[in-house]
Amino acid sequence: MTAWDTQWARWRAPALTRGVIRQAPEDFRVDELLPFEAEGEGEHLWVHLRKRGENTDFVARALARAIGVPPRAVGYAGLKDRHAVTTQWFSIHAPKDPPAQWAGQLPDSCEVLNVTRGRRKIRTGSLRGNRFALIIRNCTGDPGALNDSLQALVQGGVPNYFGEQRFGRERANLRQALAMFAGESDVRDRKRRGLYLSAARSWLFNQVLDRRLRQGTWDRLLDGEVLNLDGSHSWFRAAQIDDRLRARYAALDVHPTGPLWGRGELDSSGAVAELEAGVAAEWSAFAEGLVSQGLKQERRALRMRLLDVAQDWLAPDVLKLELELPAGAYATTVLRELGTLRDAQRAEGEDLL
Repeated sequence: MTAWDTQWARWRAPALTRGVIRQAPEDFRVDELLPFEAEGEGEHLWVHLRKRGENTDFVARALARAIGVPPRAVGYAGLKDRHAVTTQWFSIHAPKDPPAQWAGQLPDSCEVLNVTRGRRKIRTGSLRGNRFALIIRNCTGDPGALNDSLQALVQGGVPNYFGEQRFGRERANLRQALAMFAGESDVRDRKRRGLYLSAARSWLFNQVLDRRLRQGTWDRLLDGEVLNLDGSHSWFRAAQIDDRLRARYAALDVHPTGPLWGRGELDSSGAVAELEAGVAAEWSAFAEGLVSQGLKQERRALRMRLLDVAQDWLAPDVLKLELELPAGAYATTVLRELGTLRDAQRAEGEDLL
């Protein structure tokens, strides 16, 4: 298997020739958006936290220690970037009031913003989206072209690639997945196993999206599409591509989907199924490994919608970008459509995926 250095195809020509993100955690701010609110009563303590430079699992374990419960009692909707300043909700199953001054036992990198009670545990995936405030430094390029690119992305959507962080530094998660599939590595830790399986699935999905971009079929509907209803996890097979469906596609009401590989037949058909099966055959070690692990075929939108986009040049070479993305989308996939950018938290010389 080759092409580990794949550079995924862009839809737009880069407007910024250079730029740097995440020179400091404050350059990458993320605010979580839940689809529901706490009831103000119940067995679960809900804690709204702002964290700086910490990953979500570390904070969840710190909360468990401070309140005196096992880690499994803590719930959250999704993982947030470590090299960032992020806010998110955690739920802790704690029917009794926690020890006094429990918040003082949290790391200095965590700030408690609000505490209330709820009747439910916050579970992985129960997320509406995220609001981002991003700073790009050392920018060079054409501000006018950048504005044009942003407008095009708002009107036409963004290729919904999985972010490079999904694959690990130097694609380590993919290599671990291959070792696990080949029986060369016995991964018993549930979270690590899930990480490697997700990396393999994400790689195949990105390959499908890359193929459609290179073939010029990303921004039009093909026979055999499986379509996602915008803002939902619902999907349906397109029995016929007609003018009404094309209008819904142009309005970003529906999005084409790609496979999250697993057992069973592809939900797509025709030209779409042929393309997806071709990618799976090319990367058969991943496709067959995912099937052997018992995962089932699922779908993910190939396109995501941008909401509430705003830009502000803080200096001639410093751009602030604000936007809202749906759950599961990566801000870095938006940034890579704007330019060739370097992540200060990655190895020198590496660009965004």
